[in-house]
Amino acid sequence: MNIDWLDLTTTILGLIYIWLEYRAHIALWVVGIVMPALDVILYWQHGLYGDAGMAVYYTLAAVYGLLFWKFKKTKKLKRELPIIYMPKKYYLRVAVFFFVAWAATYYILIKWTNSTVPVLDSFTNALSFVGLWALARKFIEQWFFWMIVDAVCTVLYIQKGIPFKAGLYGLYVVIAVMGYLKWKSIMINQPRNEIS
Repeated sequence: MNIDWLDLTTTILGLIYIWLEYRAHIALWVVGIVMPALDVILYWQHGLYGDAGMAVYYTLAAVYGLLFWKFKKTKKLKRELPIIYMPKKYYLRVAVFFFVAWAATYYILIKWTNSTVPVLDSFTNALSFVGLWALARKFIEQWFFWMIVDAVCTVLYIQKGIPFKAGLYGLYVVIAVMGYLKWKSIMINQPRNEIS
């Protein structure tokens, strides 16, 4: 078997990233800048143009996430952002954004690339936009978005011959379930005045 070293390297970085995310550790964003920058090259080489574009977004969004987690403080208390439920006022906006992003990404893929998987590639991209935004805001629902994205990506990467990445995303599904439970525990044990 011919090993794709870029696939293997980004997979190792992905394991570090998910471990840091599980722990709600700010260093996840540093790894979240390096890994997707390398993923741009990996995905492009395998014809996953939507994922390559998404990796550019991930890189930029990780910079945003790092700054948001580091400098956004809770009102008056100057403490780290707490883990919270996504406010209901965002539900409709998030749903509309997701469908618009899915349609727009699909159009780009069929119009300007030779993608053989435009529906799934654009779906995971659109839902990833939502998931990364929810992670940056420490909404616990971000784990549900990632469970879906990771399951679809596992199948997609098997089909595209990126075995290490496929295995990583399969593991991500399991870790997303565990991450949700971990964050729920952290959220329950936060001082009540942090959640305002």
